[in-house]
Amino acid sequence: MRRRLALLFTALALAVSGMVVGAATAPPTASADACYTWDRTLQRGASGSDVTQLQIRVAGWVSYGENLAIDGQYGPATEAAVKRFQSGYGLAADGVAGPQTYNQIYALQDADCTPAHFSHSEFNDNCGANNYQGGKVSAATARENIKRIMWQLEALRHKLGDRPIAVTSGFRSVSCNSAVGGSSTSLHMYGQAADLGLASGPSQCEMWSGARSAGFEEILGQGYPGHNDHVHVGNKSSRFWSAPNC
Repeated sequence: MRRRLALLFTALALAVSGMVVGAATAPPTASADACYTWDRTLQRGASGSDVTQLQIRVAGWVSYGENLAIDGQYGPATEAAVKRFQSGYGLAADGVAGPQTYNQIYALQDADCTPAHFSHSEFNDNCGANNYQGGKVSAATARENIKRIMWQLEALRHKLGDRPIAVTSGFRSVSCNSAVGGSSTSLHMYGQAADLGLASGPSQCEMWSGARSAGFEEILGQGYPGHNDHVHVGNKSSRFWSAPNC
């Protein structure tokens, strides 16, 4: 009888042990998110709108002088950006976007898809441009362009030690851009630029230097005419960087 009881307890112990091991080794799952939820693992060779959404959020995690294409194609550049994002937040840097990567993104973004440390009010409540109206593109396009800018700035902020970055000018209507003396070709009217002011935690030169590895093609700072009180960052098809005093 005692032997049979001992065998029974042994079997129960093994079963419990197996359940515990199984629970510990089960693959993690990503949470659902109020903004956007990925429902599959993404890696090199994948394509689709979910890749596009991922690219927007890792657009600031590029190498020096690189500008990540938001094209829905998970190629080498996207894989490298994901690796840098993962490494930047202490995750296993394998370049594969799965539950851990998604959960980190979810932790960073608000319900309206803006990153945690930036909001639309910083970009569209100034210079006659409430709700992104009156620019060179539709309000919807300007809003999407600004969302990419925000995520690039979120990456820049994190790389610079999570010090606050103050946005002094975002999207501008055509009329207000003219009133403040902006260029007739200003990226601000397209939602493709932001000005970072002196109230920022990092210095002007730190922001200008860091922006070169955050996916921005237009970066103007200290020493460039009219830019001694801010750093201008923007997305365009060709590179133009200038800050003679940095």
